[in-house]
Amino acid sequence: MLHTILADAGVSISDLKKNPSAVIEAAGGFPVAVLNRNTPAAYLVPAAAWEAIMDRLEDIELAEIVRARANEVGIPVNIDDL
Repeated sequence: MLHTILADAGVSISDLKKNPSAVIEAAGGFPVAVLNRNTPAAYLVPAAAWEAIMDRLEDIELAEIVRARANEVGIPVNIDDL
């Protein structure tokens, strides 16, 4: 059976257990597929990459809100009334 691996590098669970810091360092800031019997079981994503993913998802969600509200009619407001 073929499995798609969504990372450029992979590591076995056994090797990850032996030295997780070495795996993270060797990844060079990129995700690593964690393999169990040559099948992806998880992905190890460095903190900076995870933060970038979360920022991108937030931007996508905000863009959807903007698009949904684009045709709304505005309400005139006086700043002094606030």
